[in-house]
Amino acid sequence: MSQDSIAVGSIAGAASSVAARGLWSSRWAFFLAATGSAVGLGNIWKFPYITGQNGGGAFVLVYLACILAIGIPLLMAEVMIGRRGRANPEGAMAALAKQAGASRHWGKLGSVAIFTGFLILSFYAVIAGWAVAYAPAAAIGSFAGLDGESSGALFAAMLGDPWKLVGYGTLVLLLTLGIVGLGVREGLERSLRFMMPGLFVLLLVLVGYAATTGHFAEAVDFLFAADFSKLSGQGVLVALGHSFFTLSLASGAMMAYGSYLPAGTSIVKTSIMVALADTGVALLAGLAIFPLVFANGLEPGSGPGLIFVTLPIAFGQMPFGQVVGGLFFVMLAIAALTSAISLSEPTIAWLTEKFGISRLKAVLLSGVALWLLSLGTVLSFSAWSEITLFGKTFFDSLDYLTTNLLMPLGGLGTVLFTGWVLSRSTVQEALGIGHPQLFRLWWQVLRGVTPLGILLVFLHSMGLFG
Repeated sequence: MSQDSIAVGSIAGAASSVAARGLWSSRWAFFLAATGSAVGLGNIWKFPYITGQNGGGAFVLVYLACILAIGIPLLMAEVMIGRRGRANPEGAMAALAKQAGASRHWGKLGSVAIFTGFLILSFYAVIAGWAVAYAPAAAIGSFAGLDGESSGALFAAMLGDPWKLVGYGTLVLLLTLGIVGLGVREGLERSLRFMMPGLFVLLLVLVGYAATTGHFAEAVDFLFAADFSKLSGQGVLVALGHSFFTLSLASGAMMAYGSYLPAGTSIVKTSIMVALADTGVALLAGLAIFPLVFANGLEPGSGPGLIFVTLPIAFGQMPFGQVVGGLFFVMLAIAALTSAISLSEPTIAWLTEKFGISRLKAVLLSGVALWLLSLGTVLSFSAWSEITLFGKTFFDSLDYLTTNLLMPLGGLGTVLFTGWVLSRSTVQEALGIGHPQLFRLWWQVLRGVTPLGILLVFLHSMGLFG
């Protein structure tokens, strides 16, 4: 067989594979999907708080610098690997390694990413169920008359009810896998075209209402007044860590989504748009939340307590609290669901491509496994709360394993693979950066600054630095 015949056959085979897997219909569809993956629970309950506590505008400036140095370069690398390999994360990394003359064992790095996303989804679905449970509770007025003690007791009662947690967590998994099971165009894209604009509209409505509380200026000052005296070295590390975790990196999601990206779409422009949208949603969430907190004389809390203990008190006291509270938790549930969809897709793609099974079978297999694993998280708040390993419950152990170990190490491996295993010419061609100086800058940042930043994130998350 001639070389021309081989080339034609390879091109035809690649085209057939792409057609079978499906593609996003446009850059806008990919933007919505990637933004939906990045925007999750952490944007709404964590970023606004850490911004206000670490100098407001000063923290935002440092955070944006970290996004440029870590988040965007790694996001571009993951999307590029997915599109270049046109396969699930394991298959894409193995194919690119083979093309580069490197060991196919690099594909195991993609396997780690898939496994990481799978583990995260097993407990993320349970936590997302909290938002689903609180939406009808807010709408029917269950928060009326709550104070700090009674609101905390209400939240604790929900956590201590395994049947309720299983029910709502199962609902999240059914919605997630039902959407993913329909495929790229009919499932992921169609649902995200509805959910992401809906999330933005709900968020803007809530910001508009918050502006009428009389404490909007206080919230703006809390979030944006640049107080560099509050920005310590620890605050810089917090910005560094959040710039890594916020974009759904090192979980296989962006590689999987990148594998469906049409060839002519600019990875650079789209990655920047996703990072800016992710940050914008987080800041808008702060503008929606903190005027309500300040208007009701409450203290801005951290983590889930801000959302599930502090805010219900405000919703129970304010005018139209049932409507506003219901809309808020619907928005939160949408944000959680869009992230859950992205976390499930790498596993589904891997099962269908690795074992040649149908998408429906892949959904059923992963769904059963996820549901069984999620029971460990559910029971961590009740029957298994006293069962610990190294002082951590089942849920805490999964959270620690994924957040502190697998994600930073997986992200570091991806950067090293892209910057030191793949050839410079291959990466430049795959990214489509025609300007030599711009690519040289990105290349130097990816090979030097980004791995150093991720290493600092890893050391900090392990308590070994900062």
